[in-house]
Amino acid sequence: MNKREPPMKIYDISLTLSPDLPVWPGDPAIALSKAKDMAEGEMCNVTRMDISVHTGTHVDAPHHFIPDGGTVENLDLNILNGPASVIAMDDAVDEITAEHLVDMPDCDRLLIKSRNSARWDAKDKTFDTAFVGLHVSASDLLVERGVKLVGVDYLSVAPYDAPEPTHRTLLGAEVIIVEGLNLSEITPGTWQFHCLPLKIAGSDGAPARAILVG
Repeated sequence: MNKREPPMKIYDISLTLSPDLPVWPGDPAIALSKAKDMAEGEMCNVTRMDISVHTGTHVDAPHHFIPDGGTVENLDLNILNGPASVIAMDDAVDEITAEHLVDMPDCDRLLIKSRNSARWDAKDKTFDTAFVGLHVSASDLLVERGVKLVGVDYLSVAPYDAPEPTHRTLLGAEVIIVEGLNLSEITPGTWQFHCLPLKIAGSDGAPARAILVG
């Protein structure tokens, strides 16, 4: 008799949208309200949501920084789903440079865990301008290595004080960016990655649900 393989475990690496979740400075705060409320005699509950498309766990499309770049509804779902390599940065790393990635595995999808994830695990409500991001040299290396998707564990792939160069390099090369992942429970290695952004016409990004299976 063949032994049954143990079930694969699903890790939800998405952030829960709530008014307590930090947003990028200047973006609208997350607002959830009842458009219909059974407590007020309505037949059903209906929640209204007011957010930026770059809120919580989300995907950046090229149009975010490239004026004539592709929009989110046209992103390739084959890239957004498949094997991904997770690597971890030492907590002492303040900014990820090409030097930190020289030994990265050959892969189409790369998820980078840093000390950022601990902030999500601690349910920190304040935006951290000192989050760990990718220096443009790191984005140059990712493009050179043929990476098609990069995921990071804060609300921007680029450092707070230099958001444009890294985004332009990656999005200009049509690398899909997934931001706002929580990798606190994830160990380095190869995982099955699944990420489905909302299909919003003409948008530069979209909130997404992202999971790892392994």
